[in-house]
Amino acid sequence: MLKNIKRILIANRGEIAVRAIRSIRELGGESIAIYSEADKNSIHQEIADISICIGPPQAEISYLNIPSILAAVEITNADAIYPGYGFLAENPKFAEICEKSEITFIGPRSDTIKLTGDKAEAREAAQQAGVPVIPGSPPVSTLKEALIYARKIGYPVLIKAAAGGGGRGMRVAHNEQELTRLLPIAQREAETSFGDERVYLEKFITDPKHIEIQILADEYGNVVYLGDRECSIQRRHQKLLEEAPSPFITDEVRKRMGEAAVRFAKHVGFTGAGTVEFIVDRDRNFYFIEMNGRIQVEHPVTEMTTGIDIVSWQIRIADGQELTVRQEDIKQVGHAIEFRINAEDPDSFIPNPGTVERLYIPGGYGIRVDTHIYQGYEIPPYYDSLIAKLIVWGKNREEAVERGKRALREFILEGFKTTIPFHLRILDDEEFISGKYTTTLVDKKYIKQK
Repeated sequence: MLKNIKRILIANRGEIAVRAIRSIRELGGESIAIYSEADKNSIHQEIADISICIGPPQAEISYLNIPSILAAVEITNADAIYPGYGFLAENPKFAEICEKSEITFIGPRSDTIKLTGDKAEAREAAQQAGVPVIPGSPPVSTLKEALIYARKIGYPVLIKAAAGGGGRGMRVAHNEQELTRLLPIAQREAETSFGDERVYLEKFITDPKHIEIQILADEYGNVVYLGDRECSIQRRHQKLLEEAPSPFITDEVRKRMGEAAVRFAKHVGFTGAGTVEFIVDRDRNFYFIEMNGRIQVEHPVTEMTTGIDIVSWQIRIADGQELTVRQEDIKQVGHAIEFRINAEDPDSFIPNPGTVERLYIPGGYGIRVDTHIYQGYEIPPYYDSLIAKLIVWGKNREEAVERGKRALREFILEGFKTTIPFHLRILDDEEFISGKYTTTLVDKKYIKQK
């Protein structure tokens, strides 16, 4: 139960807002939902203890509007803010304002968010912590600098936004001509997306695996890792399906990755629930990519295999409570897969919002569905197209895959296109079944070429 914070404003929407409300209620707190005019019929604002409209549909003047959110805090007498993922979840300015206003920000401190949110600084911190990193450069501002570092690193190189995320500001250059052409494009995209045009270079790992480690860290110096998640089913660096544990890495590699994640978290003074992400090559060598200091969309697969409520612990840590779970007690049992159900065309991945005309949510043993939609709900076109997460668990990977097929076929969503057919195709793909698939699978085989 909560001891110090009692009334929590959720600075988010959709399924993660519903998830937060459930945990807050179970911990004995009060939940406050904010919503835009486009979300006036959203379920999260109906089931919260208190709801308050903060502005028009556009995120820039509602869910990203810091003054409006702080006004909602004042009006409702909230003493904490739960940011979820996306929007302001990793905005150091927002976290700093909360600190100065004596509002508990349920996440890491603002200085930690700033450090981990800057990929170049995080990379340097990883090196200091003895965590393997991909050969690369410091931030570069001119083509001359970029060409010098690229020759040292060796082509192909990946151009990455220093303040980036979600695949924006990233380009692969296979030679000097491509680097000359792509560098200004990446810089412009970085400036547009993040307000920061700085980019840096990394050695491009061909056909990598994307594997991440979930951690929990309290303010008393206790840090634990909760196993791994495989996130290599991606479209243009956007995750589509995740599973835990990875079918590719060994227990020995898994342990070393977990210990590296803990070292990094301790080095940067991280507190809360976070994820350390790695690229893994064909020889199972792993390299630090970044740390996300927030809840991840894919956290349920870790909850399903460890039995640990990550969102609850995220809130409890912010409440000043000490972790009671110890590393030796944490075990990943069975296998879990999460399918991101998006309101998108399953072939082109173009957003396809509409009205939920018919809905049936699958159930049965080993099935979990996190969602905010209901029959008759109109999906707003202003936000991310994620409408549900289907999570399945089995005693092994084969059982989880078969349970996933059953649940996907049972999931009825009519009124718009969804990515359910895509997920069914993936589950029958030989590369996926082998467990050796990489981040290039979807872009090579499932994106229609124009």
